[in-house]
Amino acid sequence: MKKALFTLVFLAASCAGLFAQAFGGWQMPKIEMRYSQKFEDVNYASDSQVYHNMDIYLPKEEKESYPVVIHIYGSAWYSNNSKAVADLGTIVQALLDGGYAVVTPNHRSSSDATFPAQINDIKAVVRFIRANAGTYHLDTSFIATSGFSSGGHLASLAATSGGESDLEGDVGGNLGFPSSVDACCDWSGPIDLLRMDCGGVRGEGATAPEEALLGFPVKGNEAAVAAISPITYADPNDPPVIIFHGTADNVVPSCQGTWLYENLRSAGVTAELHMIAGGGHGFRMYTKSTLGRMVEFLDEAREAKSKP
Repeated sequence: MKKALFTLVFLAASCAGLFAQAFGGWQMPKIEMRYSQKFEDVNYASDSQVYHNMDIYLPKEEKESYPVVIHIYGSAWYSNNSKAVADLGTIVQALLDGGYAVVTPNHRSSSDATFPAQINDIKAVVRFIRANAGTYHLDTSFIATSGFSSGGHLASLAATSGGESDLEGDVGGNLGFPSSVDACCDWSGPIDLLRMDCGGVRGEGATAPEEALLGFPVKGNEAAVAAISPITYADPNDPPVIIFHGTADNVVPSCQGTWLYENLRSAGVTAELHMIAGGGHGFRMYTKSTLGRMVEFLDEAREAKSKP
């Protein structure tokens, strides 16, 4: 019962705010975005599967090429087609306004395939971008990941697991191109999947999303669970990471953001933590201050990388 209840709460919290009440029921609000060009339903795996489609947005100011941020939607890993609601009016628009091309990929859900399929897909997106940069006006000298909730998990894992052959996969080919990234923005992501309870915020036994992702129980399979946690791979070669987490998040407790920060700093990685007072799971998180700092952090990471 606890597992079923948590699943419903997680999905409701992840989707709340995306809908507005209108005559005839709840409707998706129209999001007015500012961009110069959109490449829709680009398939990064050459397999025509919806879960391997992505959209590419270019900033309003037209240039020959743009640095890239891959932003991953949250869904508790349950959705394989949510790129159309990947924080478009908040995180994505702030990145576009900041001069970044934004890629919003779908990925396989936990019902399509168990881990590491999901991170295999994200790494395939990175390789595809490098292999096809000219076609889409992308500057591959800087590629970052970003994500909310389970998307934050995948964004962080992509950042910390560069060079990990066990997580690479061969989706879409392009294996001559690296899947490492240059920075990461984690928004409310689950980080240590062995310690998701965080002092009773979620409740003992509320492990349904993780177990669906794994395909087996968390209890008794601790080593396998550790293999999907971003902090497992933290080392000094990891790129800079900025973390945003709400203190009132009752879906992914705020200790997850703290643990990512502490582990990255212990490993010698540049990291920045923003605990948003009263922030929930996507609620009261996206402000002028937080979105602005995200863009500034990426700008600083780009500048640091460009220095000899």
